[in-house]
Order: sequence, then C-alpha cells, then structure tokens
Amino acid sequence: MRYQITGKQIDIGEALQTHVQTELGSVVQKYAGRPTDATIIFSRSAHEYVCESTVHLSTGLTATAKAHATEIYAAFDGCSEKLDKQLRRYKRRLKDHHKDRVEPVELFGASSYILARESDIEDTEPDSLAPVIVAEMQTQIPSLSVGEAVMQMELAGAPVLVFRNEKKNGVNVVYRREDGNIGWIDP
Repeated sequence: MRYQITGKQIDIGEALQTHVQTELGSVVQKYAGRPTDATIIFSRSAHEYVCESTVHLSTGLTATAKAHATEIYAAFDGCSEKLDKQLRRYKRRLKDHHKDRVEPVELFGASSYILARESDIEDTEPDSLAPVIVAEMQTQIPSLSVGEAVMQMELAGAPVLVFRNEKKNGVNVVYRREDGNIGWIDP
C-alpha cells in the first residue's frame, strides 16, 4: 500500500509517519485484502490538530475520516477509529448481501467542472447566459450496483453519487433527500 503523509504548515516527523503506517496498515489489512493507497493530511485549527484520511481500496470503495484533538497522535488515533468503523461496516454489509466482488470496480473517465457562483460575477448583464467555468478536472465514475452505490455514498458521507449501473449499463444517481431517505435517479 502506498502512503502519502503530509502536513499543512506543520512538520511531520519520522516517528509520526512510522506510527501512521503501522496503525493504519493494521486497520486496513484487518478488513480489506487489497488496499491501493492512503492519503493522510495533518493540519492545525486554532489549538487543535486535525487529521484527514482517505483510503482507496481495489474494490472501488473510498473511505474517508476526519478527527480533531489537542495532540497530533490523538487526532490520528481518532481518525483511525473512524476508518476502522467504516471498513468494518462495509465488510459486514458485503457479507450480509452474500456478494463478494471478485473483479475490481470498473471506472470510466468523465469531465468535472466548477462553475462560478452568481455573487462572484459582476452585477452587470452578462453577454451570454452560459455559466463561467472556474476549473475543469477529470473524475472517475464507478460501475456499481444500486446497493453498492448507496453503501459507498453513505460510507463516504457524500450527499450525492454518480455511478454507472451494472445491470442497465446507464449512468444513474443516488442522493440523500431532505427527509433523510435515499433518492435514485435512473434515466
């Protein structure tokens, strides 16, 4: 597994990097057989340390966690516990559905755009009604079942997930509704 351990405006020592690699490695190996990479970012927020972790698995799952603490090791330990909980729930759901994915999730590329807010644009009448594009990026869209898409959206804590439906081979969307239920768009 590849580790990327960085600090935003703070220095990360060798002892902390070793601690992160051993602890996170043991958590991930307990629940996932083939992790691909992990990104851990440490930063400060007033008097607290913040640890943000993202772990990518070969099955296509992306687990993220964030924790705050007054000490940097405690911040990582809290983040590690959250990742442990997410991966444990993910593995339990896979067992409950009696479906182990043998093949990795197929990903296909798509363009992602960031559009300017209306308040960022001047008050004058625009020349055209086309939105102002601030940034253009590449993103990956996974090929999942609807159940796996809902599971991945919940584990990531995202409000929406775009995916390719494995059964119908079309692009679908799952999202969290204001009433707390999950919505599914199948065009």
